[in-house]
Amino acid sequence: MSSANIAQSNEQIVAHGRRGPLRVFEESRFFSLTLLLPILIFFVALNVIPTMWMIGMSFYNYSLMSPAPPNFIGIDNYTRIYNDADLWSAFGRTFVFVVLAVSIETTLGILLGFLFWGSNEMPGRRLALTLLFVPMVVTPVASGLFWRLIYEPTFGVANYLLQQLIGVKIDFLTNVNWAFGAVLFVDIWMWTPFMILMTLAALGSVPKAELEAAEVDRLSIGQRLWHVIWPHGKFILMLGILLRTIDAYKTTDLVFLMTNGGPGNITELIALKLYRYAFASLNIGFSSALAVILLLIAIAFTSVYLWVLNLRRYREGA
Repeated sequence: MSSANIAQSNEQIVAHGRRGPLRVFEESRFFSLTLLLPILIFFVALNVIPTMWMIGMSFYNYSLMSPAPPNFIGIDNYTRIYNDADLWSAFGRTFVFVVLAVSIETTLGILLGFLFWGSNEMPGRRLALTLLFVPMVVTPVASGLFWRLIYEPTFGVANYLLQQLIGVKIDFLTNVNWAFGAVLFVDIWMWTPFMILMTLAALGSVPKAELEAAEVDRLSIGQRLWHVIWPHGKFILMLGILLRTIDAYKTTDLVFLMTNGGPGNITELIALKLYRYAFASLNIGFSSALAVILLLIAIAFTSVYLWVLNLRRYREGA
């Protein structure tokens, strides 16, 4: 071995000694896996294991109201769901609620988001944004009780104003013609600020240089939206729509506090039905099967969201 090679080997040994065993461990792949281990254990314990248990229990007839042990019945719980007209009605009401809530909240959020984005010098802008975001930070329980008092037919503010203006009173939460719209209005009041925030975040992700170039090129508003703003802001905006869709899809506390699904079952959404089967009737097997179906629908929402995000890529690839 030449003297140069010997000197190089000695330098590598010295360098390795200077790094020390701790530094070598930090640079190894095992160290990064060690850092992820606590969150992986947390995720498996609180998500994977309960989900697998839920899927397994969906194939059993098991109720906490009965002393009988779990009895394997195959897909009978799913067959029962398929043949239950009341559940299909709840799915239909939930679909209408989700479509109306998310579409109205997204439309209002985008319009108000553009308004505040283009009015940095507007007097009172910060105060207006602060007041707009208040409903979003109030818990659904507090919001439900708050609006239940507002809708109260005897001393509620809403009926007081109606009587002063047009001389009539409406029992919003017990009238079949008004209850669904009353709950929907509260959901829109609560979560439109969230879509405003997501719109502002999406608009803030657009590079100013591209906006200035579009203005110099005299692109129309539609061209700026499609070619400049949408490519940069679509991920944030679509993420907000997805989160709101899933959240509206599992609305329980707001409906439970305001109407408890009534009058009749006009406001009984599918998540409230699941609550009744799981925690009121304690029917673990059937409620697990229903929860699995709701989980699959939520996965379908996410798949549609990803497809919309990659739609342009798919077209360019074709």
